Amino acid sequence: MPDAVVIGAGPNGLVAANLLADAGWSVTVLEEQNEPGGAVRHDRGVHPDFVNDLFSSFYPLAAASPVLRRMRLHEYGLRWSHAPHVLAHPLSDGRCAVLDRDVHVTAASLETFADGDGAAWRRLHDLWHDIHPDLLDALFTPFPPVRASARLAYRLRAGGALRLARSLLLPVRRLGEEEFDGEGGRLLLAGNALHADLAPEAAGSGGFGWLMALLGQTYGFPVPAGGSGELIQALVKRLNARGGTVQCGRTAQQITVRGGRAVAVRTADGDTVPATRAVLADVSVPALYGELIAPEHLPGQLLADLRRFQWDFATFKVDWALEGPVPWQAEQAAGAGTVHLADGVDELTRFAAQLAMHQVPDRPFLLFGQMTTADATRSPGGTESAWAYTHVPQTIRTDAGGQNISGAWSPAEQERMADRVEEQVERFAPGFRTLIRARRILAPTTLQSLDRNLHGGALNGGTTSLHQQLFFRPVAGTGRPETPVAGLFLASAGAHPGGGVHGAPGANAARAALRRRLPFPLTGAQRLLATRDRTGNKHHH
Repeated sequence: MPDAVVIGAGPNGLVAANLLADAGWSVTVLEEQNEPGGAVRHDRGVHPDFVNDLFSSFYPLAAASPVLRRMRLHEYGLRWSHAPHVLAHPLSDGRCAVLDRDVHVTAASLETFADGDGAAWRRLHDLWHDIHPDLLDALFTPFPPVRASARLAYRLRAGGALRLARSLLLPVRRLGEEEFDGEGGRLLLAGNALHADLAPEAAGSGGFGWLMALLGQTYGFPVPAGGSGELIQALVKRLNARGGTVQCGRTAQQITVRGGRAVAVRTADGDTVPATRAVLADVSVPALYGELIAPEHLPGQLLADLRRFQWDFATFKVDWALEGPVPWQAEQAAGAGTVHLADGVDELTRFAAQLAMHQVPDRPFLLFGQMTTADATRSPGGTESAWAYTHVPQTIRTDAGGQNISGAWSPAEQERMADRVEEQVERFAPGFRTLIRARRILAPTTLQSLDRNLHGGALNGGTTSLHQQLFFRPVAGTGRPETPVAGLFLASAGAHPGGGVHGAPGANAARAALRRRLPFPLTGAQRLLATRDRTGNKHHH
């Protein structure tokens, strides 16, 4: 019997499993889908000559993550690839803000929008350069991050710490206005804030936009050579080398709790997998507390608080196989792996306001990925493997585009929304649609069917807004991977620090399990009870 059972073979689940295996634990990972990876997978489903990522593609947080760096995944085949530029944000008038790993290139781009904005970017970069090791340690460790916060406070001293805290809490519109005279720097910050569900006027969006932009400046937005799933394959190989196993096609149906402790996982096929020391759940918060654990094992206040749990926006994605490079009107966008498509900060605000009013946006803000530009192995020479995604409300009331997209996501609705996405690309790259060899539509319902954690295509395991972060994540008074059930730990993006491929929730859960492990494995009587569960006998709680 394994010491630990991990539910879910996404990046967080696999990181958790690896760290437990490093400590000498035997680990079994149960994955519902027929392959590991969660939202980090690729295929050739658009066209046999093109590799397309199904979900996520660019991984600045993975490149920055001390958790993943210590795993030395390059020894298991992982290789990172970079586009010439990190990110571009073109405007319809031909101007373009460019984020590059060379700070001088980024600064020169912003200087074209307003004199002095290049120097303003360098000041932001200098601050980041001084504090980012401690800041990232604080971000990726369990809340509260006492040691990292103390180092950060010492480095900044009192006055500097307060000024930084104020800047991080600002709405990104205000932060951009305070730091830059022109629109270029403001676009880099605001577009990056909308990688999460943070509107330009939302408190804390300035900090998130600054973090993502400066991560890109330092680490780039790298991609795994060959496809996003190569990151997962490296994690699986590393786990296997330490004796851990991943079982795909195994749906966890219930976590068995006995004596207030998680002791096994029952699967949909009727099997029971005992866990002699811990169960770690890389699943969504509503799934863990609303499906896998019987309510009698949970405090009433937790169940009441869960009714206030907020998902992040739903996601609509289109993948393409393109006959040639995207014909950007702003030529600087051609070398960027990621391109943000919205005609200014005001258009970002308009997009976010439509989402807040439960409207399908008529001019969707797009994150556009040029995958062959970032990794030449993704498609034949002279072509481009590409995608774009946008956000839509989880619950749709009206369609601002007047096409009656209701959220039922029938084939006809999916086609209309995909056409709208392509029309937005055409605003910045006239002639784009003539290059399409094939396309694939991934509506919110499709994304959820491929990864149950992506409720309606929600990418971050719950909103990134301040009211559901830190000690409010996943609900008020939590912020750590421990749960009310002994031996059970939340290891998904629903836990602090949240979404993104960095492995921190999984690592935090594994460390918590190791700290709180049983001094000895289960007793003989407990093993016997678990074995009886496995053979189908029922136990009443």
